[in-house]
Amino acid sequence: MSQLPRVVITDLIVEPLNFERAVLDGHADVTALNAMSEAVLVGKIEQADAIMVYHYFRFTRDSIDRLENCKVIVRPGVGYDGIDIEAARERGIPVCNVPDYGTEEVADSAVGMAVTLARGTHFLNSRLRRGIGDWNVDQAAPIQRIRGRVFGIIGCGRIGSAAALRAKAFGFDVVFHDPYLPDGMEKALGIRRVQTLGELLAQSYVVSLHCPLTDETRGLICEAEISKMPVGSFLVNTARGGVVDTEAVIDALADGHLQGAGIDVLEQEPPPEDSPILAAWRNPDHPAHDRLILNPHTAFYCEEGCEEFRTKGAQEVLRALRGEPLRNVVN
Repeated sequence: MSQLPRVVITDLIVEPLNFERAVLDGHADVTALNAMSEAVLVGKIEQADAIMVYHYFRFTRDSIDRLENCKVIVRPGVGYDGIDIEAARERGIPVCNVPDYGTEEVADSAVGMAVTLARGTHFLNSRLRRGIGDWNVDQAAPIQRIRGRVFGIIGCGRIGSAAALRAKAFGFDVVFHDPYLPDGMEKALGIRRVQTLGELLAQSYVVSLHCPLTDETRGLICEAEISKMPVGSFLVNTARGGVVDTEAVIDALADGHLQGAGIDVLEQEPPPEDSPILAAWRNPDHPAHDRLILNPHTAFYCEEGCEEFRTKGAQEVLRALRGEPLRNVVN
C-alpha cells in the first residue's frame, strides 16, 4: 500500500481535525502541531507534502528552506504577511490564502464599531459604568446625525466593498480610495471615488481601513495623515495592525482631534504590557480611555466562518496534491 501524502497544520488548530479530514481523508494524513513558535517546527515539517499556516508566528525562509516535498503552503485566512512568500516562490512552492471567508464578519465589525462610536454609545456606556456624569446625553454631546456624513474606505476589495454597502444602508455618503481597483467599481457600488489618500482623509467623518499589509501600506496612517482628518472624526482599523500607528491614534484621541477609534488589529499581538494603547484602554483616567474600542483581532470571527476557512484551506491543499489548478495563489 502506498503511503498517503502528509499535511501538517503548524499552529492554532488542534484535534479534532473534523473539517480538514472531511476533505482530505483518503487523500492525505493530517496532523496538527499546535506550535506557539517557529522553533517547534524543526524536525516536524521537513517531509510534509503540504503545510497549513495560521498566525501564531512568522513562517520564515528558515522553515521554507527545510521543506523537501512541499507542494503548497496554505494560509487558511486572508492576510499572508506572516509567510515569507518570496522565499517560497524561489523554492517553487505556491502560497495560497482563503480571501473570502470573513468578508461579511469583518465588514459588520468595522461598520458596527463606527456606528457605536459615532452615536456615542461606547463613550456613554464606558462613562456610566464608572458612575461618571448624569443619566443623560449631555456628556457625549454634540453627537452628529450619521446620514450624509462621509464614510471613507481605504481599500475597496471584497471587505471594503461589503463595508461600503453596509455604510450606505446607514445613510453614510461613502467614498473610497484604492489605486488598484479598476475604473467603474464606484458605479457598480453606487459610491464615490477619490484619487488620493489626502482627498479621502480631508472629508471623512469616519475612516475605515480595508487594505492588506504591504511595503506600500505599512505605516499608511500616522500622525501626519490623522492630522488631515477633520477634528472630531473617527478611525476604525480591522485590516492589519502595521497599517496604523496606534501611538498616533492614542495621541489624537487624547488631544481631541479624533473623537473615537475602533482598533481590532495591532502590529504585535498580543501587545507588550508597556504598550501605549493598552495603557490608554486600561486606565480610566487616560483622556483616550472612553473613546477607544480595542478588540483582540476578532473582527473575522464567527462559527460558520471558522468552518469555512478550514474547509476551503483543506480544499486548496487537495487541489495541490492532485495537481489541479490552484484558486488563490498569492506569490
